[in-house]
Order: sequence, then structure tokens, then C-alpha cells
Amino acid sequence: MKKKPKKIWQKVLQVIGAVVLVIILAVLGLFAALTITEYKPAYSEKAAVDAAVEMPKAAEGEELTILTWNIGYGALGENTDFFMDGGTGVRTATKDEVGKNLQSIASEIEEIDPDVVFLQEVDRKSARSHKVNEEEALVNTLNTASDLKYLSAFAYNYKTLFVPYPLPPLGRIEAGLLTLSDLGFDSFERIQLPCPFSWPVRLANLKRCLLINRIPVTDPNGKETGKELVLVNLHLEAYDSGEGKIAQTAMLKEILEAEAVKGNYVIAGGDFNQTFSSVDDSMYPEYPDCWHCGEIDVSGFSGFQFCMDNTVPTCRSLDQSYAAADKENFQYYMIDGYIVSDNLKVNRLETLDLDFVNTDHNPVLLKVTIEG
Repeated sequence: MKKKPKKIWQKVLQVIGAVVLVIILAVLGLFAALTITEYKPAYSEKAAVDAAVEMPKAAEGEELTILTWNIGYGALGENTDFFMDGGTGVRTATKDEVGKNLQSIASEIEEIDPDVVFLQEVDRKSARSHKVNEEEALVNTLNTASDLKYLSAFAYNYKTLFVPYPLPPLGRIEAGLLTLSDLGFDSFERIQLPCPFSWPVRLANLKRCLLINRIPVTDPNGKETGKELVLVNLHLEAYDSGEGKIAQTAMLKEILEAEAVKGNYVIAGGDFNQTFSSVDDSMYPEYPDCWHCGEIDVSGFSGFQFCMDNTVPTCRSLDQSYAAADKENFQYYMIDGYIVSDNLKVNRLETLDLDFVNTDHNPVLLKVTIEG
């Protein structure tokens, strides 16, 4: 007995069913791959520095120049917007633009000539920055073959096989914090911060951390005092509902105060994604349709100075391109700065106005003296 030929609508349903099945299997396969390869760092991860490299130590009475800068993975220059801030951009720069931005950032650092540099959003061969190894590019530019200017330390805070959203997707991301120092440190440590996201959102999200470098401090005669200069590079939570920022700030407070109790000299710098309650930011009102930054209540800390310069915004919104925007009514933020222990004298604090040409953040300069 011959089978009746399938009607067109039956064939269409069969094709649709096959396509849906393939999509479901692909999605399940992606989640399985992301789950298997999920970046799961330990609470503490330490790394040694080449013992053959000798650099000067920090000394009492010495003035140090510190620079912190979120470089926006070299792809968030003045012509860009970004979908997470209300814009439409995903892959926001060409490879040539990434290279030019990195070169300009390195040139600015060379001109400032700081002792310590805290950099955030530094990519290692990520799809969003055209697989440029930004850590290597910056370190090699600032250090020449004949002159080792800086020791460097890197810590991942974003490492995922594939970010599947939006369309086109962000793809593979490896990024983190980079600290450069012309002072000698023997080791460095990555400290894992609380992650506010659960499975499956956390699979393609950041795993925020602190990058801590320790430098022995000597007296003016070169004798070690037993104290350390503790450098903390950070980039706290941005796109959570608030609980991530609170938990990460609480942990940061606990770590910083523990170091201060030891008598160490502490400088924590970076992108807090929050302003300090002690700083007047009324000149940068927040518009309702833009990203909202948090606020750190400084009254909860003991023995620290909170340093943000409100004369120039440290960050601009990415809801629209900056180059041709109305600068008078643009959304600005003050979210980059420093927390400094009271045994350091703050001599200068300045947000450098670079007009957001190469990244969505301005660098913040700090000069401090180690008091004996």
C-alpha cells in the first residue's frame, strides 16, 4: 500500500521542527561548553616575579607618582557608543583604531612618567579588540629591549570562551587588570571578589578581583623597616542591581583596614564604578535614561583618605558617541580615584582632561609621600 504524499504544510512543519531542534541543540551545546570551560579562580592566586630583576624599593620620605586609567580595551574612543550603556555599538572599533588608541595611551603614560600605573580593561587577544594582546603591546612599548622601565603584573577579571549576546555577539573575551611599577616587588596576588551573578548569567560575565602588589619600604638609609607599600588595582562591579558593588566594597574595606592595622602604606586605585560620599559630584547630574553609578559611604572606613578630583569628570557615558555630542548636556561621572592610608601624605590629585579621545575614561594622577 502506497503512502500518501505529504502535504506542503506537513513538509513545512517538518522543516521548522528540524530547524528548532538544531537551534535547541546548539544552545544546549553552547551552555554546556561555557559551563565546562567556566573560569573559576581560587580566592587567592599568587605569582612570583623573576628574581633576577632588581628594581629600587620604596623609601620613607620619597614622593611617588601614581596613575590610574581604565583604557576601555582600546576600543571605546570618542566615536563609540556601547549597548550596555544604552547605545547600539558591540564591536566598537576597527583593529587600526585599537592600535592607535593603545599607542596614544602608551605615549601619555610615557610623558607623565609615573612610578606606578594601574590599568583596567586590558585585553588579551579578545574578539572585541581584534585579538590584539594589549598587555604585551603596552608593556613592550613602555619597556625597551635595553631599558626595563617597569615590572608588570596581570590578573584576569574577565575570561570566557564566548559571550553570546547581543547580535552580533561579543565572542571570546580575556581581559583584566595590569599594574606597572618602577619599584621592585617580589610577588603579586589576585584576590577574588564576590560575584553577584548566578548560573547561567555568570558564565559570560566578569569575575572581578583585586590585583595586589607588595613593595618593601626602607628608611632613608636603605634599611628595611618591616613595612610594605601595598598597591591595590581594582575595577568594581558595574552592571549589577547594587548588591555586587556593596559586597565587593565591603570586602575591599576589610582587606585595606587589615593592611593599615599592620602599619603598611596602602594605595587602592582604579575604577570603583561608584563615587565617594565625601566628594561633591553635583556638577555631574545623572540623567534618568543613563547608567547609574553607586556611592561608597566613606564614613564606614577608618584611617583612610578618599581621593577624587571633581574639577574634571573621570568617565563619560557610552549611550552615544562623544565626538559630535552636545558636551554641555552630556552624561558624565566621577568613578575613578584612590583610597589612601593616612600614613601617606597626598601632595597632588588631578584628573587629566584628555577629552575621552582614546577611551571613555580620563586618567587620574596622584602624588604621595611616604611618611616615616
